[in-house]
Amino acid sequence: MNRHAVPDLADPGLYADHDPHAVWRALRAYDPVYWQPVGAPHAARGQGAGGPRPDAGLGFWAATRYADVDRILRDHEVFTSERGTLLSLIGRPDPAAGHQMAATDPPRHDALRAPLHKAMRVRSVDAHTREVRAGIRALLPLDGGPFDFAAGMRDLPLVVLGLLLGLPEADRPHLARLAMTASAEDDPDLMLPEGPAATLRRAHRELFAYFTDLVRARARDPRDDLVGIMLGMRHDGVRMPPAAIVSNCYSLLLGAAVTLSQVPVATVMALAENGGYAAWAARPDLLDSGIEESLRWATPARYFMRTTRRPVELSGVVVPEGQPVVAFLASANRDRRVFTDPDVFDVARRPNRHLAFGAGPHYCIGANMARLTLRLLFTELFAAYAKLDVVGEPVRIRSVFLAGVKSLPVQGRLRRAPV
Repeated sequence: MNRHAVPDLADPGLYADHDPHAVWRALRAYDPVYWQPVGAPHAARGQGAGGPRPDAGLGFWAATRYADVDRILRDHEVFTSERGTLLSLIGRPDPAAGHQMAATDPPRHDALRAPLHKAMRVRSVDAHTREVRAGIRALLPLDGGPFDFAAGMRDLPLVVLGLLLGLPEADRPHLARLAMTASAEDDPDLMLPEGPAATLRRAHRELFAYFTDLVRARARDPRDDLVGIMLGMRHDGVRMPPAAIVSNCYSLLLGAAVTLSQVPVATVMALAENGGYAAWAARPDLLDSGIEESLRWATPARYFMRTTRRPVELSGVVVPEGQPVVAFLASANRDRRVFTDPDVFDVARRPNRHLAFGAGPHYCIGANMARLTLRLLFTELFAAYAKLDVVGEPVRIRSVFLAGVKSLPVQGRLRRAPV
Protein backbone atom coordinates (compact mmCIF):
# COMPACT_ATOMS: atom_id res chain seq x y z
CA MET A 1 0.00 0.00 0.00
CA ASN A 2 1.25 3.48 -0.83
CA ARG A 3 2.03 4.99 2.56
CA HIS A 4 1.35 8.50 1.35
CA ALA A 5 -2.21 7.43 0.41
CA VAL A 6 -3.09 6.36 3.95
CA PRO A 7 -5.46 8.85 5.59
CA ASP A 8 -4.54 10.16 9.02
CA LEU A 9 -5.71 7.48 11.44
CA ALA A 10 -5.79 10.06 14.25
CA ASP A 11 -8.13 12.39 12.35
CA PRO A 12 -11.73 12.30 13.68
CA GLY A 13 -12.88 13.39 10.22
CA LEU A 14 -11.84 10.02 8.79
CA TYR A 15 -14.40 8.29 10.98
CA ALA A 16 -17.18 10.89 10.70
CA ASP A 17 -17.02 11.47 6.94
CA HIS A 18 -15.46 8.35 5.41
CA ASP A 19 -15.32 4.57 5.72
CA PRO A 20 -12.39 3.55 7.93
CA HIS A 21 -12.99 -0.13 7.17
CA ALA A 22 -11.68 0.35 3.63
CA VAL A 23 -8.49 1.84 5.09
CA TRP A 24 -8.08 -0.92 7.69
CA ARG A 25 -8.72 -3.59 5.05
CA ALA A 26 -5.83 -2.28 2.97
CA LEU A 27 -3.56 -1.95 6.01
CA ARG A 28 -4.31 -5.51 7.16
CA ALA A 29 -3.26 -6.74 3.73
CA TYR A 30 -0.20 -4.59 3.03
CA ASP A 31 0.96 -2.69 6.13
CA PRO A 32 -0.52 -4.32 9.25
CA VAL A 33 1.75 -2.50 11.72
CA TYR A 34 1.83 1.02 10.39
CA TRP A 35 3.65 4.06 11.83
CA GLN A 36 1.21 6.98 12.08
CA PRO A 37 2.70 10.39 12.93
CA VAL A 38 0.54 12.65 15.05
CA GLY A 39 0.44 16.38 14.53
CA ALA A 40 2.62 16.27 11.41
CA PRO A 41 1.67 16.90 7.77
CA HIS A 42 1.63 13.96 5.38
CA ALA A 43 4.65 15.30 3.54
CA ALA A 44 6.82 15.06 6.66
CA ARG A 45 5.84 11.67 7.99
CA GLY A 46 9.30 10.44 8.85
CA GLN A 47 9.56 8.13 5.84
CA GLY A 48 12.93 7.15 4.49
CA ALA A 49 14.76 4.33 2.78
CA GLY A 50 14.42 2.25 5.91
CA GLY A 51 10.67 2.88 6.27
CA PRO A 52 8.99 4.86 9.03
CA ARG A 53 11.13 6.40 11.74
CA PRO A 54 9.64 6.58 15.26
CA ASP A 55 12.18 9.29 16.11
CA ALA A 56 10.51 11.62 13.61
CA GLY A 57 8.19 12.96 16.30
CA LEU A 58 5.01 12.00 18.08
CA GLY A 59 3.07 9.12 16.64
CA PHE A 60 1.92 5.56 17.17
CA TRP A 61 2.10 2.12 15.62
CA ALA A 62 -1.31 1.08 14.27
CA ALA A 63 -1.96 -2.67 14.63
CA THR A 64 -4.85 -3.81 12.43
CA ARG A 65 -4.72 -7.64 12.29
CA TYR A 66 -6.65 -9.78 14.76
CA ALA A 67 -3.65 -11.79 15.97
CA ASP A 68 -1.61 -8.67 16.75
CA VAL A 69 -4.51 -6.84 18.42
CA ASP A 70 -5.32 -9.89 20.54
CA ARG A 71 -1.69 -10.22 21.65
CA ILE A 72 -1.33 -6.52 22.47
CA LEU A 73 -4.38 -6.64 24.72
CA ARG A 74 -3.40 -9.87 26.47
CA ASP A 75 0.36 -9.54 26.95
CA HIS A 76 0.69 -6.96 29.73
CA GLU A 77 4.32 -7.93 30.33
CA VAL A 78 5.24 -6.49 26.93
CA PHE A 79 2.47 -3.93 26.44
CA THR A 80 1.72 -1.68 29.41
CA SER A 81 -1.51 0.25 30.03
CA GLU A 82 0.12 2.67 32.45
CA ARG A 83 1.42 5.14 29.86
CA GLY A 84 -1.96 5.98 28.39
CA THR A 85 -4.74 3.99 26.77
CA LEU A 86 -6.14 6.78 24.56
CA LEU A 87 -4.54 8.85 21.80
CA SER A 88 -5.12 12.06 23.73
CA LEU A 89 -2.37 10.92 26.11
CA ILE A 90 0.40 10.42 23.57
CA GLY A 91 3.55 12.24 24.64
CA ARG A 92 2.52 12.87 28.24
CA PRO A 93 2.07 10.79 31.40
CA ASP A 94 -1.33 9.36 32.27
CA PRO A 95 -2.48 10.83 35.63
CA ALA A 96 -4.75 7.81 36.12
CA ALA A 97 -1.89 5.29 35.94
CA GLY A 98 -1.94 2.95 38.91
CA HIS A 99 -5.31 4.28 40.11
CA GLN A 100 -7.91 3.48 37.45
CA MET A 101 -8.36 -0.10 36.32
CA ALA A 102 -8.01 0.78 32.63
CA ALA A 103 -4.66 2.49 33.26
CA THR A 104 -3.15 -0.09 35.61
CA ASP A 105 -1.28 -3.33 34.90
CA PRO A 106 -1.48 -6.58 36.87
CA PRO A 107 -1.02 -7.42 39.67
CA ARG A 108 -2.33 -4.08 40.98
CA HIS A 109 -5.01 -4.09 38.29
CA ASP A 110 -6.34 -7.38 39.65
CA ALA A 111 -6.57 -5.91 43.15
CA LEU A 112 -8.54 -2.93 41.80
CA ARG A 113 -10.81 -5.12 39.69
CA ALA A 114 -11.64 -7.88 42.18
CA PRO A 115 -13.98 -5.93 44.50
CA LEU A 116 -16.01 -4.49 41.63
CA HIS A 117 -16.24 -7.88 39.95
CA LYS A 118 -17.51 -9.40 43.17
CA ALA A 119 -19.96 -6.54 43.77
CA MET A 120 -21.40 -6.89 40.28
CA ARG A 121 -22.10 -10.56 40.90
CA VAL A 122 -24.09 -9.51 43.96
CA ARG A 123 -25.98 -6.69 42.23
CA SER A 124 -26.50 -7.59 38.58
CA VAL A 125 -28.91 -6.68 35.82
CA ASP A 126 -30.95 -9.87 36.14
CA ALA A 127 -32.02 -8.73 39.63
CA HIS A 128 -33.67 -5.70 37.97
CA THR A 129 -35.19 -7.33 34.88
CA ARG A 130 -38.66 -5.86 35.38
CA GLU A 131 -37.36 -2.32 35.93
CA VAL A 132 -34.94 -2.50 32.99
CA ARG A 133 -37.72 -3.74 30.70
CA ALA A 134 -39.92 -0.86 31.80
CA GLY A 135 -37.09 1.61 31.19
CA ILE A 136 -36.47 0.19 27.71
CA ARG A 137 -40.17 0.41 26.81
CA ALA A 138 -40.15 4.07 27.80
CA LEU A 139 -37.43 4.66 25.18
CA LEU A 140 -39.45 3.08 22.35
CA PRO A 141 -42.28 5.31 21.06
CA LEU A 142 -45.48 3.43 20.24
CA ASP A 143 -47.34 6.15 18.32
CA GLY A 144 -46.33 4.80 14.92
CA GLY A 145 -44.48 7.97 13.94
CA PRO A 146 -40.80 8.55 13.10
CA PHE A 147 -38.34 8.98 15.94
CA ASP A 148 -34.61 9.31 16.56
CA PHE A 149 -33.46 5.85 17.59
CA ALA A 150 -29.92 7.02 18.41
CA ALA A 151 -31.22 9.70 20.78
CA GLY A 152 -33.28 7.12 22.64
CA MET A 153 -30.41 4.66 22.93
CA ARG A 154 -28.20 7.40 24.37
CA ASP A 155 -30.28 7.10 27.54
CA LEU A 156 -30.21 3.29 27.68
CA PRO A 157 -26.96 3.00 29.72
CA LEU A 158 -28.42 5.18 32.46
CA VAL A 159 -31.56 3.03 32.62
CA VAL A 160 -29.31 0.18 33.75
CA LEU A 161 -26.67 2.02 35.74
CA GLY A 162 -29.29 4.22 37.32
CA LEU A 163 -30.72 1.09 38.94
CA LEU A 164 -27.39 -0.53 39.80
CA LEU A 165 -25.83 2.62 41.25
CA GLY A 166 -28.99 4.15 42.67
CA LEU A 167 -28.72 7.33 40.57
CA PRO A 168 -31.55 9.88 40.79
CA GLU A 169 -33.61 9.95 37.59
CA ALA A 170 -33.18 13.72 37.30
CA ASP A 171 -29.38 13.31 37.03
CA ARG A 172 -29.37 10.66 34.31
CA PRO A 173 -29.68 12.77 31.12
CA HIS A 174 -26.79 15.02 32.22
CA LEU A 175 -24.64 12.00 33.07
CA ALA A 176 -25.42 10.44 29.69
CA ARG A 177 -24.22 13.60 27.93
CA LEU A 178 -21.07 13.81 30.06
CA ALA A 179 -20.26 10.17 29.31
CA MET A 180 -20.68 10.78 25.59
CA THR A 181 -18.51 13.90 25.83
CA ALA A 182 -15.75 11.97 27.60
CA SER A 183 -15.70 9.51 24.67
CA ALA A 184 -16.15 11.98 21.80
CA GLU A 185 -14.57 15.28 22.79
CA ASP A 186 -13.93 16.14 19.11
CA ASP A 187 -17.60 16.17 18.18
CA PRO A 188 -18.81 19.73 17.43
CA ASP A 189 -22.09 19.19 19.31
CA LEU A 190 -20.16 18.30 22.46
CA MET A 191 -16.94 20.31 22.21
CA LEU A 192 -16.35 23.46 24.24
CA PRO A 193 -15.11 26.59 22.40
CA GLU A 194 -11.70 26.04 24.06
CA GLY A 195 -11.22 22.81 22.10
CA PRO A 196 -11.16 19.02 22.60
CA ALA A 197 -8.58 18.91 25.40
CA ALA A 198 -10.54 21.39 27.52
CA THR A 199 -13.74 19.52 26.74
CA LEU A 200 -12.27 16.25 27.93
CA ARG A 201 -10.86 17.81 31.12
CA ARG A 202 -14.18 19.35 32.01
CA ALA A 203 -16.12 16.12 31.39
CA HIS A 204 -13.68 14.17 33.54
CA ARG A 205 -13.78 16.77 36.28
CA GLU A 206 -17.58 16.88 36.39
CA LEU A 207 -17.96 13.10 36.36
CA PHE A 208 -15.41 12.54 39.11
CA ALA A 209 -16.95 15.32 41.20
CA TYR A 210 -20.40 13.79 40.77
CA PHE A 211 -19.31 10.31 41.80
CA THR A 212 -17.24 11.68 44.68
CA ASP A 213 -20.38 13.33 46.05
CA LEU A 214 -22.37 10.15 45.44
CA VAL A 215 -19.89 7.96 47.34
CA ARG A 216 -19.82 10.42 50.25
CA ALA A 217 -23.63 10.43 50.37
CA ARG A 218 -23.73 6.61 50.39
CA ALA A 219 -21.15 6.52 53.19
CA ARG A 220 -23.48 8.67 55.30
CA ASP A 221 -26.65 6.90 54.20
CA PRO A 222 -25.85 3.32 53.06
CA ARG A 223 -28.17 1.75 50.51
CA ASP A 224 -28.53 -1.63 48.88
CA ASP A 225 -27.01 -0.61 45.56
CA LEU A 226 -23.67 -1.21 43.88
CA VAL A 227 -22.02 1.77 45.59
CA GLY A 228 -23.24 0.61 49.00
CA ILE A 229 -21.98 -2.89 48.34
CA MET A 230 -18.52 -1.61 47.37
CA LEU A 231 -18.38 0.58 50.48
CA GLY A 232 -19.03 -2.42 52.69
CA MET A 233 -16.69 -4.85 50.95
CA ARG A 234 -13.21 -5.85 52.01
CA HIS A 235 -10.43 -7.13 49.77
CA ASP A 236 -7.64 -8.95 51.60
CA GLY A 237 -9.06 -7.50 54.80
CA VAL A 238 -8.91 -3.90 53.60
CA ARG A 239 -11.91 -1.75 52.75
CA MET A 240 -12.10 -0.37 49.24
CA PRO A 241 -10.92 3.29 49.30
CA PRO A 242 -13.55 5.86 48.30
CA ALA A 243 -11.32 7.04 45.44
CA ALA A 244 -11.27 3.53 43.99
CA ILE A 245 -15.07 3.34 44.20
CA VAL A 246 -15.33 6.67 42.39
CA SER A 247 -12.99 5.39 39.68
CA ASN A 248 -15.03 2.20 39.33
CA CYS A 249 -18.25 4.19 38.94
CA TYR A 250 -16.60 6.31 36.26
CA SER A 251 -15.31 3.24 34.39
CA LEU A 252 -18.71 1.55 34.53
CA LEU A 253 -20.46 4.63 33.18
CA LEU A 254 -18.09 5.13 30.26
CA GLY A 255 -18.07 1.45 29.34
CA ALA A 256 -21.85 1.22 29.44
CA ALA A 257 -22.31 4.51 27.59
CA VAL A 258 -20.09 3.38 24.71
CA THR A 259 -21.49 -0.15 24.33
CA LEU A 260 -25.16 0.15 25.22
CA SER A 261 -25.77 3.37 23.31
CA GLN A 262 -24.05 2.39 20.07
CA VAL A 263 -24.43 -1.37 19.53
CA PRO A 264 -28.23 -1.19 19.04
CA VAL A 265 -27.91 1.75 16.62
CA ALA A 266 -25.28 0.04 14.45
CA THR A 267 -27.39 -3.12 14.46
CA VAL A 268 -30.59 -1.39 13.34
CA MET A 269 -28.64 0.28 10.54
CA ALA A 270 -27.23 -3.08 9.42
CA LEU A 271 -30.64 -4.77 9.55
CA ALA A 272 -32.22 -1.95 7.56
CA GLU A 273 -29.52 -2.28 4.92
CA ASN A 274 -29.76 -6.06 4.52
CA GLY A 275 -33.51 -6.39 5.16
CA GLY A 276 -32.87 -8.84 7.98
CA TYR A 277 -34.94 -7.30 10.78
CA ALA A 278 -38.04 -9.50 10.39
CA ALA A 279 -36.00 -12.64 9.81
CA TRP A 280 -34.04 -12.17 13.04
CA ALA A 281 -37.15 -11.20 14.99
CA ALA A 282 -38.73 -14.49 13.91
CA ARG A 283 -35.78 -16.55 15.20
CA PRO A 284 -35.58 -16.30 19.02
CA ASP A 285 -33.08 -19.17 18.93
CA LEU A 286 -30.64 -16.77 17.22
CA LEU A 287 -31.03 -13.97 19.75
CA ASP A 288 -27.75 -14.66 21.56
CA SER A 289 -25.66 -15.29 18.44
CA GLY A 290 -27.18 -12.18 16.88
CA ILE A 291 -26.17 -10.08 19.86
CA GLU A 292 -22.59 -11.34 19.56
CA GLU A 293 -22.69 -10.38 15.89
CA SER A 294 -24.06 -6.96 16.82
CA LEU A 295 -21.10 -6.47 19.16
CA ARG A 296 -18.61 -7.54 16.48
CA TRP A 297 -20.25 -5.37 13.84
CA ALA A 298 -20.48 -2.24 15.98
CA THR A 299 -17.21 -2.53 17.96
CA PRO A 300 -18.06 0.84 19.54
CA ALA A 301 -14.63 1.30 21.17
CA ARG A 302 -12.52 1.41 18.01
CA TYR A 303 -9.15 1.02 19.70
CA PHE A 304 -7.13 0.80 22.88
CA MET A 305 -3.56 2.02 23.20
CA ARG A 306 -0.63 0.36 24.95
CA THR A 307 3.11 1.16 25.19
CA THR A 308 5.89 -1.34 24.58
CA ARG A 309 8.07 -2.26 27.58
CA ARG A 310 10.72 -3.73 25.29
CA PRO A 311 11.26 -4.29 21.55
CA VAL A 312 8.67 -6.66 20.11
CA GLU A 313 7.89 -8.09 16.70
CA LEU A 314 4.36 -7.79 15.30
CA SER A 315 3.58 -9.12 11.83
CA GLY A 316 7.24 -8.93 10.88
CA VAL A 317 7.73 -5.37 12.15
CA VAL A 318 10.00 -4.72 15.12
CA VAL A 319 8.44 -2.08 17.35
CA PRO A 320 11.04 -0.42 19.62
CA GLU A 321 10.76 -0.10 23.38
CA GLY A 322 8.70 2.79 24.72
CA GLN A 323 6.49 3.14 21.65
CA PRO A 324 2.71 3.71 21.66
CA VAL A 325 0.87 0.89 19.91
CA VAL A 326 -2.79 1.34 19.00
CA ALA A 327 -4.74 -1.91 18.78
CA PHE A 328 -7.64 -1.27 16.40
CA LEU A 329 -10.35 -3.62 17.67
CA ALA A 330 -12.73 -2.51 14.92
CA SER A 331 -10.22 -3.63 12.29
CA ALA A 332 -9.46 -6.93 14.04
CA ASN A 333 -13.18 -7.74 14.08
CA ARG A 334 -13.25 -7.62 10.27
CA ASP A 335 -10.11 -9.73 9.73
CA ARG A 336 -10.70 -12.44 7.10
CA ARG A 337 -8.10 -14.61 8.82
CA VAL A 338 -10.60 -15.09 11.65
CA PHE A 339 -14.07 -14.27 10.30
CA THR A 340 -15.68 -15.69 7.17
CA ASP A 341 -17.29 -12.93 5.09
CA PRO A 342 -16.43 -10.34 7.77
CA ASP A 343 -18.23 -7.51 5.98
CA VAL A 344 -21.54 -9.40 6.14
CA PHE A 345 -23.82 -8.96 9.17
CA ASP A 346 -24.82 -12.54 10.03
CA VAL A 347 -26.94 -13.15 13.13
CA ALA A 348 -26.24 -16.89 12.86
CA ARG A 349 -22.45 -16.45 12.88
CA ARG A 350 -20.67 -19.14 14.90
CA PRO A 351 -18.02 -19.15 16.14
CA ASN A 352 -17.68 -15.44 16.79
CA ARG A 353 -14.45 -14.67 18.68
CA HIS A 354 -14.89 -10.91 18.44
CA LEU A 355 -12.83 -8.45 20.48
CA ALA A 356 -15.55 -5.85 21.08
CA PHE A 357 -15.04 -6.22 24.84
CA GLY A 358 -11.26 -6.41 24.55
CA ALA A 359 -9.23 -9.39 25.75
CA GLY A 360 -6.89 -10.39 28.55
CA PRO A 361 -6.75 -8.76 31.99
CA HIS A 362 -8.65 -5.65 30.83
CA TYR A 363 -11.55 -7.60 29.33
CA CYS A 364 -14.63 -5.44 29.92
CA ILE A 365 -15.88 -5.98 33.46
CA GLY A 366 -19.39 -5.00 32.37
CA ALA A 367 -19.58 -7.49 29.47
CA ASN A 368 -22.22 -9.68 31.10
CA MET A 369 -24.22 -6.60 32.09
CA ALA A 370 -24.10 -5.38 28.49
CA ARG A 371 -25.13 -8.75 27.05
CA LEU A 372 -28.08 -9.08 29.43
CA THR A 373 -29.23 -5.54 28.68
CA LEU A 374 -28.94 -6.02 24.91
CA ARG A 375 -30.92 -9.24 25.21
CA LEU A 376 -33.73 -7.39 27.00
CA LEU A 377 -33.56 -4.52 24.50
CA PHE A 378 -33.84 -6.63 21.35
CA THR A 379 -36.57 -8.76 22.91
CA GLU A 380 -38.60 -5.61 23.58
CA LEU A 381 -37.74 -4.14 20.16
CA PHE A 382 -38.92 -7.24 18.30
CA ALA A 383 -42.07 -7.40 20.43
CA ALA A 384 -42.94 -3.78 19.70
CA TYR A 385 -42.10 -3.45 16.00
CA ALA A 386 -42.76 -5.86 13.14
CA LYS A 387 -40.51 -3.69 10.99
CA LEU A 388 -38.05 -0.87 11.63
CA ASP A 389 -36.93 1.31 8.73
CA VAL A 390 -34.25 3.98 8.59
CA VAL A 391 -36.00 7.05 7.15
CA GLY A 392 -33.20 9.63 7.21
CA GLU A 393 -29.45 10.01 6.96
CA PRO A 394 -27.53 8.91 10.05
CA VAL A 395 -25.27 11.54 11.60
CA ARG A 396 -22.00 10.03 12.79
CA ILE A 397 -20.17 11.06 15.93
CA ARG A 398 -16.91 12.85 15.21
CA SER A 399 -14.50 10.77 17.25
CA VAL A 400 -11.48 8.54 16.74
CA PHE A 401 -12.30 6.40 19.79
CA LEU A 402 -16.08 6.06 19.69
CA ALA A 403 -17.62 4.36 16.67
CA GLY A 404 -21.13 5.66 16.73
CA VAL A 405 -24.07 7.61 15.44
CA LYS A 406 -25.70 10.50 17.27
CA SER A 407 -28.84 10.72 15.13
CA LEU A 408 -30.72 7.95 13.33
CA PRO A 409 -34.26 8.72 12.13
CA VAL A 410 -36.36 5.54 12.02
CA GLN A 411 -39.99 4.56 11.69
CA GLY A 412 -41.42 1.35 13.05
CA ARG A 413 -44.45 -0.65 11.99
CA LEU A 414 -46.12 -1.58 15.26
CA ARG A 415 -47.13 -5.15 15.94
CA ARG A 416 -50.20 -3.85 17.74
CA ALA A 417 -52.17 -0.66 17.55
CA PRO A 418 -51.27 2.05 20.09
CA VAL A 419 -53.43 1.98 23.21
